Amino acid sequence: MRASTRTLRPPAALLALVGVLVLLVAPARPAVAATLPAPASACALAGTTGWTDEGHDTDRVRFQQPLGTKRVLTLFVDFPDAPADGPTQPYTAQLTPAADWMWQASYGRTWLAISPLDRWLRMPQPSTSYGFQRGIGFEQHEAYVRDAVQAAAPYTDFSRYDLVYVVPPKSASAISFTPTYVYDPTTAGVTAGGTRIRWAVTFGQDMWYWGPKIADHETGHTFGLPDLYAFTGTDQHAYVGGWDLMGKVGGRAPQYLGWELWKLGWIDDSRIVCLPGPGWTDIDLTAVEYIGGTKIGVIRTGATTAYVVESRRAAYTDPNPCSTGVLIYRVDTSVRTGDGPVRVINGNPGATPPPGCSPLDLAAHRPGQSFTDRSARVQVSVRQGGDYGDTVQISSW
Repeated sequence: MRASTRTLRPPAALLALVGVLVLLVAPARPAVAATLPAPASACALAGTTGWTDEGHDTDRVRFQQPLGTKRVLTLFVDFPDAPADGPTQPYTAQLTPAADWMWQASYGRTWLAISPLDRWLRMPQPSTSYGFQRGIGFEQHEAYVRDAVQAAAPYTDFSRYDLVYVVPPKSASAISFTPTYVYDPTTAGVTAGGTRIRWAVTFGQDMWYWGPKIADHETGHTFGLPDLYAFTGTDQHAYVGGWDLMGKVGGRAPQYLGWELWKLGWIDDSRIVCLPGPGWTDIDLTAVEYIGGTKIGVIRTGATTAYVVESRRAAYTDPNPCSTGVLIYRVDTSVRTGDGPVRVINGNPGATPPPGCSPLDLAAHRPGQSFTDRSARVQVSVRQGGDYGDTVQISSW
């Protein structure tokens, strides 16, 4: 079963080239001069894919601003071939914990104010006619959103909301998975009472497998975040394992990566240490699960690439990780969603994962471990660890 579905986009959206990552590990730090960290903006990278990516220049016309209260209207839809199987309250209870999770993950900067329209709305077409079994394209998905919105229009004022959730009954097995709708501003799109519907998440039966965090994952797409799991290949979670909600919804450490917390505006530039060129510096990292402190160190390696280091602990949004310590990953903002725009470096590739964990879930580096990419002229060394974070040295030459 897939971790979630990708964000559907119009056919004209641009695609990016896939980056190639070559890594060599060695223990010794090259001799370079100590460097005062540069302004965080020197390590911010632009995206080049024209869609969801890890760039800091997210189009805030196409994607919604991820700060403040997001007013969410939940619609419950049934079908001629799949009528409602009971009251809406259990469906509401399944999704509303997503609000608390995002509040905690964002350090209180984003709240999902979820308001259910407490009635079943009959869709005009059978559930089997909307194309979910065939993967569903953008136009089909937009038609599904339009039918749901039109069914709800007599009962609500869409101008009061930022985002729409559409939830089918359990009897609608044909609505199997959960894609996100992001509007195309160049088309007429979906409107109700003069209000343009810009963002919607249409839930499928996988919401009962993944639980409420699937709403946080899909809402992340409306903020401009890409999928971090693999769209192709035999290992769907080869890029980030369970280290980020945008990779594996049911991962053991699903807190958004520190790079994404910065991209979303949930941590400020003052929480970033940037090394944009040759030099080295020591960083006292506070684990991303905790409020305050320095959150990430960034070593910029190119126009669209960087290495990022952060500390991870078993707390709050990550209550039961498979490993703790320093997470090191490579970001490439030219790599499109599903092709590995973030790739976690496994600090313990020979370790045997316990039940419920994958090898990459054991990736966290511990004191005394180092990582070197000679081709990128980068090294990270973990100096010390504590209850709430780690001390690392980052260098470039």
